Amino acid sequence: MAIRHFLQFTDFTADEHRWVFERAAAIKRKFKGYEKYHPLADRTLAMIFEKASTRTRVSFEAGMYQLGGSVVHLTTGDSQLGRAEPIEDSAKVISRMVDLVMIRTFGQDKIERFAAHSRVPVINGLTNEFHPCQILADIFTYIEHRGSIAGKVVAWVGDGNNMANTWLQAAELLGFTVHVSTPSGYEVDQAVAGLRSNDSYKVFRDPMEACRGADLVTTDVWTSMGFEAENEERRAAFADWRVDADMMKVAKPDALFMHCLPAHRGEEVEAEVIDGPQSVVWDEAENRMHVQKALMEFLLLGRVKD
Repeated sequence: MAIRHFLQFTDFTADEHRWVFERAAAIKRKFKGYEKYHPLADRTLAMIFEKASTRTRVSFEAGMYQLGGSVVHLTTGDSQLGRAEPIEDSAKVISRMVDLVMIRTFGQDKIERFAAHSRVPVINGLTNEFHPCQILADIFTYIEHRGSIAGKVVAWVGDGNNMANTWLQAAELLGFTVHVSTPSGYEVDQAVAGLRSNDSYKVFRDPMEACRGADLVTTDVWTSMGFEAENEERRAAFADWRVDADMMKVAKPDALFMHCLPAHRGEEVEAEVIDGPQSVVWDEAENRMHVQKALMEFLLLGRVKD
């Protein structure tokens, strides 16, 4: 089977994403039923972190062990990745010793360069530009609670960051619409997202209008990793982009709220929203593990049926 990578959401077709969602549901049922499922026995995942992580590390590590595999954890502090070895050389060496690589880093160019010289599949655990595994989990969570996301409206309130870029990619591919509202100077960049057109998203200056009639309201921290020097400036700029009860009231009555976490209550979201009845953030967090198990299975074994 030809090597496939998952570096951004558009690396898979719509049909392949549907397959991953179906497998995630099946694998999750096995997990909830305490049924052992070890399709990746004797396979090894290397996890490379240049950015700190909680959910990404736990979800990939626990998920790989649950599939019967093993994990090697690397950071820039305890490997040659943090020194002078070229990324290309690291890719050639590491990919001869493991079966799968997950990287959480800064620029998308680094993971692209690594993948170009890897003999095994490479997964994007987060870059400055994209966060495809998180959007996999978010859409899977929506499907669990409300069914197909096709034709629905997702309101993105906040920073035009890697999450926003990936939501736009998913909308164009899977047939839903994103209402985007960001402060001036923090807009999404259609070119970075790599969209063919702007038909799958609408931009709103007023975040309240972006949320009006939405099926899902979602946001992220105001200051992503790597941008901490801008924290105070961003606090001022984003003050009107806090998701609150009024925004949820203008969304559809059964609208869901999501946040990729960690969250700062009182900043990008009010406590009554993230801790309220429409919030599915804990299901969303758990589902990172289940969709990533399906993703790893697909990249290594193809379309498994059991």
